[in-house]
Amino acid sequence: MFDIPPRRPARAVRPGSRPRAVGGPEAALQYRVVHGHRRAFRMAGEGPALVLVHGIGDSSDTWAELIPGLARTHTVVAPDLLGHGASDKPRADYSVAAYANGLRDLLTTLGIESATLVGHSLGGGVAMQFAYQFPERTERLVLVSAGGVGREVTPALRLVSLPGAHLALSALRLPGMRLQVELAVGLMKLLDTDLGQDAPDLLHLVDALPDATSRNAFIRTLRAVVDWRGQVVTMLDRCYLTAGMPTLLLWGDRDSVVPVRHAYGAHEAMPGSRLEIFEGAGHFPFHTDPARFLALVEEFTRTTAPAGWSREHWRRLLREGRPQGSAGLSGETVRELREASRRSAT
Repeated sequence: MFDIPPRRPARAVRPGSRPRAVGGPEAALQYRVVHGHRRAFRMAGEGPALVLVHGIGDSSDTWAELIPGLARTHTVVAPDLLGHGASDKPRADYSVAAYANGLRDLLTTLGIESATLVGHSLGGGVAMQFAYQFPERTERLVLVSAGGVGREVTPALRLVSLPGAHLALSALRLPGMRLQVELAVGLMKLLDTDLGQDAPDLLHLVDALPDATSRNAFIRTLRAVVDWRGQVVTMLDRCYLTAGMPTLLLWGDRDSVVPVRHAYGAHEAMPGSRLEIFEGAGHFPFHTDPARFLALVEEFTRTTAPAGWSREHWRRLLREGRPQGSAGLSGETVRELREASRRSAT
């Protein structure tokens, strides 16, 4: 497998201000009330803080197989984002900026001042937004099949963003529909389509929407980032701000939700970033090959120093702005950068 390095002392967790970390084969759910809403999270291990942020419709349970290994060298925190999993699902702001704020506040209650953020899909967009809003609290970024880079996204999510989506999701819960969906999933896998790689995980997301409250939260979250034309928020226009921020991009080359070409575009736009492609994997490469994923994250955190944020450095980057030259960038990345100037995250 791979060698586990000696445990390092914690540097980002304030002693005595967080609940006891839960070890064992699976970190149990814990809860904190923040701004009047119950937020669920899993916490395990000791050492530098590592925050795992799941994608849309998912929950901290998606990281269950990885938490024990990561907790050998880190304090791992895996929240259920508001509107997801066991967290409350109020009628609220589900934008990526609001999620970044909520993540900051949860980490503050846990005594975590800075962390390495690992974000999957929507969680990747949240991680990038967190780094943009709170660079002084971000040590590294690990972006896994992340949203918020290009416009493209699977047609299924574009359709769910349309009026009437709530009825369509409700129909999937009707008797007999489950069998039909499973047959369609089986056919896609048999035909070895890219969507077939992700279909079982995507079907699990449908199962995670058992009632109207869950479906409403899902649709509100989706519509904050996707419309009928594709993704409506982007961090591509401000990726230059990651200069000096250790960044690892992990993507499946058969991702049917966020195409792997977005990985290459993000890699070009993020100075000094590192890109690793999981061959044969879809939108959930950490499910396809958890051992490799664990090894890459552990090696990355072990061999890179936390970002050394300073106000003067941040001011200089903002004043200089995004480099205007397109030398070395692909034509597609240049087009995405132009498009990003017309749509951006707040």
